[in-house]
Amino acid sequence: MFRADDYVKAESLAEAYELCKKRSSLVLGGMVWMKMTGITKRTIVDLSGLGLDKIEETEEAFSIGSMCTLRQLETHPGLNAYFGGIFKECTRHIVGVQMRNCATVGGSIWGRFGFSDILTCMLALDTQVELFHEGMVSLEEFARRPVRRDERDILVRIIIKKDGRRAAYASQRNSQTDFPVIACCVASLGRHWFVSIGARPARARLVRVKEDDFDTLSQLAAEAAGAYSYGTNMRGSGEYRQFLAETYTRRLMEKLRGRSVSRQ
Repeated sequence: MFRADDYVKAESLAEAYELCKKRSSLVLGGMVWMKMTGITKRTIVDLSGLGLDKIEETEEAFSIGSMCTLRQLETHPGLNAYFGGIFKECTRHIVGVQMRNCATVGGSIWGRFGFSDILTCMLALDTQVELFHEGMVSLEEFARRPVRRDERDILVRIIIKKDGRRAAYASQRNSQTDFPVIACCVASLGRHWFVSIGARPARARLVRVKEDDFDTLSQLAAEAAGAYSYGTNMRGSGEYRQFLAETYTRRLMEKLRGRSVSRQ
């Protein structure tokens, strides 16, 4: 269990940012992973009073506050209607409803965990993160950054643009609520494909491929999956992960093209 000498419920983002600039301070999310650590901080900063727990939809985009829970993401009708149910699919295996009511979207994105279904899913879309100090940054760029203890900015919200992409998501798990062996999200916009593969067991990364350069979706999927490196851990070998990545990428492409999905 973590320890802290002081607790501050921030009254503004500016106050939270000033506090978090100190090395002895830490901003709280849903505390799902934090409570499993043994760290000690002088001050913990709570953002729950700043109205960052809402999902707002406009004609151009969805705005997801950093304090929104994974359960809100899972059940939001607008998000799932526009993106073909991928947010329900990418969250439903994450432990259970109780945990999804605690874990926050901001914590999932800020942590950039290798096993993150949420990061994998959002990378395939036209997604940006809003940081209080730095401003708007593409999720693709943010996800490439190393997670450092001296990061002092605050993730305010995630913006997903409505650019017409169709998307599909799938993951492979050894048991229903375990971490994924592989996670895969595919989106299409015209002849362009956006493939995000996570749990390799490295964090998700985005690959773009153009359909005009290949004769079949199988070739397209092989090219996309082959652009990643795959590692071995207790959940599966690198070779197994690469096979799964190529298979799921092809199936998701077939699904988005309205074809019957091959099980080979």
